[in-house]
Formats: sequence, structure tokens, C-alpha cells
Amino acid sequence: MNPMRALRQYQKVNAHAQVSEASPHRLVQMLMEGGLDRMAQAKGALSRGDIAQKGLMLGKAIEIISGLRDGLEPEKAEDPEAIQRLDALYNYMGNRLVEANRVNDAEMIDEVARLLITVKTGWDAIAPQ
Repeated sequence: MNPMRALRQYQKVNAHAQVSEASPHRLVQMLMEGGLDRMAQAKGALSRGDIAQKGLMLGKAIEIISGLRDGLEPEKAEDPEAIQRLDALYNYMGNRLVEANRVNDAEMIDEVARLLITVKTGWDAIAPQ
């Protein structure tokens, strides 16, 4: 048996277990962490000149940000305008990553990562209800 394949399978099962047991608050944290990880992986691939991998990782980061955006519920929010601003920010972040992918710009990836870290810091400070 291939030990790397076994490790990947374990990680996959472990990730599924974490997701199935996670609160909605934790799931959002996990999505944000995943987005940041994919951006870091994209930057690494870009620095190695692995353009295909960079595109794949940025595509995954964009999907995660789209998922965060899709999960917004302004109709349930105490401050719907704040949710609309967050929606606009997620939209901007996705567009910047598309552009970063197009022009191979690590600084644009860093910009989006900094924005997502700011949002995540605020989210992390909110205790799950």
C-alpha cells in the first residue's frame, strides 16, 4: 500500500468528520482558512513557475469566496447594509483573484489574503451563538 495515498485518504476522512461535526460558525472559519491556504498555495506555484497549479489553486480560492458570498443572508441580519458591504467585498476579492490569475500578480493575491484575514479576524471574534 502506498503510504502517501493512505495519508491522503486519512486526511480526507478526517476533514469530512470535522465538517460533519462543525457548527455553522466553525464551517465559515474553515472556509476562510481554506481560502487563505489556496491563495498561499497559488503564490507558491507562481513562484515556482507552475502556472497550471497556480490557476487551479486560485480557482479553488475563488470558489471558496463565492461560497462565503452565497452564504450571506441579509434578510436575517440585524444590519442588512453591513451584509451588503461584505457581499461587495467578497465580489471584489473574487474579481481581484481572477485578475491576479490572468496577469500572474502575487501582490494582488496578497491583497485579497489581507482582506480575507481582516474579515476572518472579525468572524473569529464573534462567539458562536
